[in-house]
Amino acid sequence: MAERLRHAMDRIVETSEARSLLSAIDAPPRPQKKEIVEILRMLLEVLFPGYYGDPVLYRANLRDHLGDVLFRIHLRLSGEIEKARAHLTDPGVPAETAREITTAFFEKLPEIADRLAEDVRAAYDGDPAATGHEEIVLAYPGLRAVFTYRVAHELSRLGVPLIPRIMTEFAHEETGIDIHPGARIGRFFFIDHGTGTVIGETTDIGDRVKLYQGVTLGALSFPKNEKGELIRGKKRHPTVEDDVVIYAGATILGGETVIGKGSVIGGSVWLTSSVAPGMRVVLEGSQLRVEPRGPATTPR
Repeated sequence: MAERLRHAMDRIVETSEARSLLSAIDAPPRPQKKEIVEILRMLLEVLFPGYYGDPVLYRANLRDHLGDVLFRIHLRLSGEIEKARAHLTDPGVPAETAREITTAFFEKLPEIADRLAEDVRAAYDGDPAATGHEEIVLAYPGLRAVFTYRVAHELSRLGVPLIPRIMTEFAHEETGIDIHPGARIGRFFFIDHGTGTVIGETTDIGDRVKLYQGVTLGALSFPKNEKGELIRGKKRHPTVEDDVVIYAGATILGGETVIGKGSVIGGSVWLTSSVAPGMRVVLEGSQLRVEPRGPATTPR
């Protein structure tokens, strides 16, 4: 038994050394998922003060408490950004750069808070089952996924590698909602129920858009170059204009696909072509029916 165990351990070590895709031997330290999740937890305290964290907050202690949390976030996030950037083609980025990026991110936090407040209002206005804003903040997986996306998106815009994707994949694990940090999402955004919703990297979503569970905003195909390698950086995912509602299980694919302003996409619809503004698209038997929506109503 001991000999077999030693032999197995030797083979595991040899495998770890040989398979570079599966190991990070002799590489600089990488960002740690556990640390990034803790940073997200602290950001919840900052962006939803009083809802998350241990202390009971009053106006008298709010500045001191949030100042302490923000100081700890700045220190830890700067360290993780420095690790992430060490793996770029220009290694050895000084710590000052990571701190500058974190400071620039802090300057965006009031704007992120404004967007999240709008998202909470959109959820309350869009879900008659919601009993109040507190329920949405504490219990709605769609809001948790959108909070993580809005944080990760700002870091992505600042050029931070890897960390934004770790953040949104953690939200994916928690909520079943997969939002790429590179997607662009407008104001008053609401994902109802949410499980199985996928929003791809180059998706553009306007203001006051509502999605239900199982919606996919994905790529129609993956173009390759003459070497057979995937062409990256092209728009592959749809554009969804303002005031659109997309019901459960709908799949909308392609970088040239545009869902026009004010349209409603019915459940289980499969779309690879654009829809004009103000249309309703539903399944009728096995066929799609596309028709004007008629008088404006608020879908529920």
